[in-house]
Amino acid sequence: MSINLDQAQQTFIVEAREQLQAMEESLLQLETDPGDDDAIGAIFRAAHTIKGSAGLFGLEPIVSFTHIVEDVLDRLRNGSVEVDAGLIAVLLKSSDHMLELINVAANQGGSLPPPALQREVELCQILQEYQAPSPTAAPTPTPETKTSEPGETRLWHIALRFGQDVFRNGMDPLSFLRYLQTLGEIVDLTTLTDALPAADAWDAESCYLGFDIAFRSAASHGAINEVFDFVREDCEIEIVAQDDDIAPPANTDLVATAPEQAEESTALVATGELLSDQRKTPRMPAQIASDKQTVTSDSKAKDGTYVRVNADKLDELINLVGELVIASAGASLLARTCNNDPLQESTSTVSSLVEEILDGALRLRMIPIGETFNRFRRVVRDVSQELGKDIDLIISGAETELDKTVVEKIGDPLMHLLRNAMDHGIETAEARLAAGKPAKGHLHLNAYHDSGSIVLEIADDGAGLNRDRILEKAQERGLVTPGASPTDQEIYNLIFEPGFSTAQAVTNLSGRGVGMDVVKRNITLLRGTVDLDSQPGKGTVVRIRLPLTLAIINGFLVGIGQSTYVIPLDMVQECIELSEDDGLTSRDQGYLDLRGEVLPLVYLRDHFSHEGPAARRQNVVVVRFAELKAGLVVDDLLGEFQTVIKPLGKLFGALRGISGSTILGSGAVALILDVPALLTQIAQVENRYTSTQLQQANAR
Repeated sequence: MSINLDQAQQTFIVEAREQLQAMEESLLQLETDPGDDDAIGAIFRAAHTIKGSAGLFGLEPIVSFTHIVEDVLDRLRNGSVEVDAGLIAVLLKSSDHMLELINVAANQGGSLPPPALQREVELCQILQEYQAPSPTAAPTPTPETKTSEPGETRLWHIALRFGQDVFRNGMDPLSFLRYLQTLGEIVDLTTLTDALPAADAWDAESCYLGFDIAFRSAASHGAINEVFDFVREDCEIEIVAQDDDIAPPANTDLVATAPEQAEESTALVATGELLSDQRKTPRMPAQIASDKQTVTSDSKAKDGTYVRVNADKLDELINLVGELVIASAGASLLARTCNNDPLQESTSTVSSLVEEILDGALRLRMIPIGETFNRFRRVVRDVSQELGKDIDLIISGAETELDKTVVEKIGDPLMHLLRNAMDHGIETAEARLAAGKPAKGHLHLNAYHDSGSIVLEIADDGAGLNRDRILEKAQERGLVTPGASPTDQEIYNLIFEPGFSTAQAVTNLSGRGVGMDVVKRNITLLRGTVDLDSQPGKGTVVRIRLPLTLAIINGFLVGIGQSTYVIPLDMVQECIELSEDDGLTSRDQGYLDLRGEVLPLVYLRDHFSHEGPAARRQNVVVVRFAELKAGLVVDDLLGEFQTVIKPLGKLFGALRGISGSTILGSGAVALILDVPALLTQIAQVENRYTSTQLQQANAR
């Protein structure tokens, strides 16, 4: 069987990055609570797993550096080293360097740049200070001495029998021998082939090999045992220390040729050329009982419920499901036109099943936002130390799920907003104390669902935005005409203009006016919106609203003349029939009295310049986005429809109020309304409802 080592190594790289992320989170937890034994154990396990897996692929730079880190962590685990700020700092930097080494391995053939090599030397020097001191010279033990001291070289006998599924699980038996050699010297190696079946019963994907190994090493039993951690459930293994009075094997000349012999034996087995006199049985005392059974642990059973799937395959699946939705809608439309009840019933059943498939496919791409949020703990720690501020990050809503593509693309905008909040928003400890605040500043990251969207909030308890300063800068740049009276919201949103900055000085983090416009542009590309709310002396809140998914939405179809539009169903609150009299009154006033509430109206026929007369009896679709609410006046209500979002071409990129398109079951094209843009336009352009108008509307 040919093992795809490249694919296996790519899997290792992905998992190693996840292990490093977990290691970093545990280190930050340990910094907060130095007595957290669970965090110490998690850090050690992450480093040990990375080292072990890297050894299987012969990634020696990762193994050698991680071995030093693991040694320090082992001393931390057994209490020989205490947690302090210096240790946390060097371990975090070591984690960063391990990530660099893994990235080099991912590039297949690259090498660390000179600055990284220099950092590795410096890190090793610091780590050595936490390692065990070199043992002082001790008297040579007499022959009567039988006690095995730590570090004493011993002879070990290892009997190893691999399970038949080891190849199928992506493991290479010889890789464990190579890794074993990093701990000591293989002085004798015998390939065990007694499990080989008759030639006609051979399975190319099954492993029938075993090894009988004489191994000389100063490593402990536990360290040798850990070499086989990743294959333990697929093999039978016994490790026995030879008594001191047992002579070493006579054929020690195999030391230099052990790896070659192992590879040669494996090649013979694979080609069927193994001679009968090469079939040997394991020697006592480490002979493994033939009836020993492998016990499957609970952890393996649990791991078996998860499958790592390439994201491109998920995208392809969702695209196919989208086409299935369109085809199903076409079949349902055809069934209705045929007036065939059994056919309509069948297509209705198919449509229900397609809807379930769609929901399941979309859930496959939904992941918690918490993984992205947790990455910012390190950022907040490092930046706050750089700024000389004491800032705590509080995370809530980490379990909130959204599309994987959105999660991947929202990281950079969130990073910039956090840095801005720490640099410009939160004051120094002295300034906070003078203002009657706690010396420690707080940043809040929150995520929650609202009206079919995901809301991400970045809040700080800093000084807030300086409204007058922003307005002054905006007038200097001509963004606000003299004499205008913009609202606070409009003034605050000016900081998203390109090149806009009120900073008195430029820092390494911000102040150049570059970045906030990019933040808004990136969020807009995700069909999202961003707005600010600030209170002087109390802090600032940035709210980002994003769609749950970028692929398919549930929509509500409306008609205007011969054209069809789709309104995202999650934003629809209710539908109202507009009488002819109410229609005339509402058109004159521009709003509708909805049970005592003033409801601004948007006549989509006028907004999109449709020709022809409107229907005598029109309808109002009441929509809501965040705190904004309005009524969309349309001719016809056509019902719900699952919408596959198709991007608009560049020609329509600047069209206000349209976010995409879709294909209906009839084959016609419908445009998807950008409700947030329409409501924002109303809020910005039609700030027309005075208190007198509100009282008059409520009096009717």
